[in-house]
Amino acid sequence: MIPQLSFAEVLIILVIVLLLFGAGKLPEVGRALGEGIRNFKKSISGEEEKVKEVKGQEVKEGEKS
Repeated sequence: MIPQLSFAEVLIILVIVLLLFGAGKLPEVGRALGEGIRNFKKSISGEEEKVKEVKGQEVKEGEKS
């Protein structure tokens, strides 16, 4: 179970991130994080399509028999 974060906790996390990376690096960090998430989603959807293709081929082979 994932605990819910309060506004104060989120604010503390943001301040720590700002101190670690600095204001100039935050856009780069955000862009890299977004790109990583996008690539992850793309790879997952690609794997789902491969599974559907394999299942479709198994059904077609089963119909031939």
